[in-house]
Amino acid sequence: MNFGLSETQQHVKDAAHEFFSKELPMADVRKLIERDTAFDAALWKKVAEQGYTGMIFPEAYDGVGLGPVEMAAVLEEMGRALVPGPFVSTVLLAGTLLDAAASDEQKKTYLAPICRGEMRATLALLERSASWDPSAVRMDAKAVGDCFELTGEKLFVGDAAVADFIIVAARDVLLVVPSKSPGLTLTATPGVDLTRRLYRVSFDRVKVSGGDLLAKGDRASTALARALDIAAAGLSAEMVGGMQQLLDLTVSYAKTRTQFGRTIGSFQAVQHRCVDLFALVEGARSAAYYAAWALGHDASAAPLAVSVAKAWASDAYREAGNSAIQVQGGMGFTWENDAHLYYRRAKGSELLCGDATFHRDRIGKTLR
Repeated sequence: MNFGLSETQQHVKDAAHEFFSKELPMADVRKLIERDTAFDAALWKKVAEQGYTGMIFPEAYDGVGLGPVEMAAVLEEMGRALVPGPFVSTVLLAGTLLDAAASDEQKKTYLAPICRGEMRATLALLERSASWDPSAVRMDAKAVGDCFELTGEKLFVGDAAVADFIIVAARDVLLVVPSKSPGLTLTATPGVDLTRRLYRVSFDRVKVSGGDLLAKGDRASTALARALDIAAAGLSAEMVGGMQQLLDLTVSYAKTRTQFGRTIGSFQAVQHRCVDLFALVEGARSAAYYAAWALGHDASAAPLAVSVAKAWASDAYREAGNSAIQVQGGMGFTWENDAHLYYRRAKGSELLCGDATFHRDRIGKTLR
């Protein structure tokens, strides 16, 4: 298949590259990761003004109305810039769930403010099994009159401390829960990726209005599956951007670092590592963009394409981090070097939306 970005899509990608290069130099990323939440409201506002928080959502809800391929192009540049904060949690997880499951009134209340950058959100899905399979959810939403009551806990919830509301996946239902609801408690959870914060969210008889029921039964399952596929595809594209930056940093270092009177890039062993890294990047890019294309043009092929992309990118980004650090030698292990920040992102992104093992298992089940 011959695939290339259209002129418009390339313009979107170039604009994103210029925006993040200007607004988020690596020195600012390092400042943000020192914050408890790794979040900057001023940066979030600028990202929203570019239309990125609403890029894949309908114009009727203040979105931009672009497709999954444009989404992938922007996310690749976000991954290259190592953008911290709740974009994946808010847009790719919570936003796509609202788009797939919410009523018109709910979209006006919750999705439109996300598109405008006025609200942030996240998805609470994982429990003690740590499985991204929706069938693993065990938390019950007990019906109490015209409300629901939640008791239990969700683990590894991204960016919950800066979310205005949390979409909770309980057994057979999806509920919108305001983050300041009585009985809801957040506990920070240590994570390897310093650019995204994780939390344990505890529910002690938290009351949820019946009007905040997004979906139930098969409709909830279908919406959740669609949202997770979009998030995994977007995340795969973001991982490509991080890999590309590691490749650029590594090749640049190999061209300038000298040893035994020669640049280390002249040594065949170093050249082999750089070539292998290039192959990993290009393979991941092809898989990620095909997955994005399938989400918009071939729904039947999308789940398989998404799993191929996420499985490949999860392994490839980790290996890219290994190679980048090895080529840069002792410098690659230092705090001042940026390689470890991308390696941390690689490990965090590997687990988010299912790791390579999870997606290879899903591929096997799809092909049976």
